[in-house]
Amino acid sequence: MPSERPGGTVAERGGPLIITEDERLLDDLLRLCAAAGALPEVAHGLPGRKGAWEAAPLVIVGDDCARRLYGAGRRDGVILAGRDTDDQGTWRRAVAIGAERVLALPEGERWLVDRIADAAEGVGPPALTVGVLGGRGGAGASTLAGALAVTAARAGRSTMLVDGDPLGGGLDVLLGGEKEKGLRWPAFAESRGRVAGGALAESLPHLHSLRVLSWDRGADVTIPPAAMRAVMAAARRRGGVVVVDLPRRVDEAAAEALAQVDMALLLVPTELRAVAAAQRVATGVQRLLADVRVVACGTPDRHGHGLPPEEVARLMELPLAGELPWEVGLLGDLARGLPPGARARGPLARFCAAFWARVVADGAGGPAGGAPGAAGAGRVAGRDAGPDGGPDREPTPGSGATPAKDSWPPRYGAPDGGRS
Repeated sequence: MPSERPGGTVAERGGPLIITEDERLLDDLLRLCAAAGALPEVAHGLPGRKGAWEAAPLVIVGDDCARRLYGAGRRDGVILAGRDTDDQGTWRRAVAIGAERVLALPEGERWLVDRIADAAEGVGPPALTVGVLGGRGGAGASTLAGALAVTAARAGRSTMLVDGDPLGGGLDVLLGGEKEKGLRWPAFAESRGRVAGGALAESLPHLHSLRVLSWDRGADVTIPPAAMRAVMAAARRRGGVVVVDLPRRVDEAAAEALAQVDMALLLVPTELRAVAAAQRVATGVQRLLADVRVVACGTPDRHGHGLPPEEVARLMELPLAGELPWEVGLLGDLARGLPPGARARGPLARFCAAFWARVVADGAGGPAGGAPGAAGAGRVAGRDAGPDGGPDREPTPGSGATPAKDSWPPRYGAPDGGRS
């Protein structure tokens, strides 16, 4: 694979630049690049193509060619790879070329695969990840999750919607895309370790300007915890927004998803039995996530006659994220194939737009609102994915001033979406 070989430049492919004449080392490095989903460029010294040294996202230099780079300009992202890192000469050569790390193979293979994948995908801020779950069955959590994703995509954000509830019927059906080509959860059941974020997104159905990971209509309704961890980590590395529809019962897979969620919205109908059921759901979620917020939602049979949203939040002892009345005509829209939140002036879409505007303005780190019992409540900081796709550090609470009373939480009391 000489640098002159057709097939695109390093910058176009996003792969590393490999500089070595050691055939055994080159075979190992090419294998690791393949495992990371990156196509490298190979040279035997400084590449002849102008700018290749500077433009490569990562440079892996074999110890056999290190001396040829003594006159190269200093840059970040240079790794010196070899077999014998106990040789003091290797360390001197690493210093001479400005290498950030000296790596011995095969011991450092796992680290190098992750480093290559990071370079190929680009390192940016992780996705803002919001989980949605219902306080009781039929509360409308899947509908709210779909509307949040549709609204985020409509605003131009890179968005992925993940169906974490195997018994929910499939979010692709909710969005009218059950026949859309693309992979569903069973295809990822054996996923372990690191999944490439870009490859994940490209493999999924593309519906309403967002990517959707849903279930098929098969009998397999389990997500192995390791698969959930790997897929969620890949989705977060892609950046933008990730919305996860979560089950009410926290099993091992749901726990893995919650470990990578920044905040959870608990949809609670404004009736006493729903509050009682939601309290049990919240107890399980709060063991894994500090930032849980209540969305008080109306029901068609109790429109205007339910508990006040502030009372729901007080009984739940959770901050109030907002009030969401029942949207007249929503079921008919869904039956006609319109996605939830399609009516930009409807209460559902207006709630979602206000939610994203507030969360993004606060950097996802502001307080959850001035609900009773919410003093000091803050989000859980986004986790960084470790080598196996799971979080590698403990979450830390956020902080910030309480938003103005008239700006948060949003309230949309009129059926036509007008503010109350």
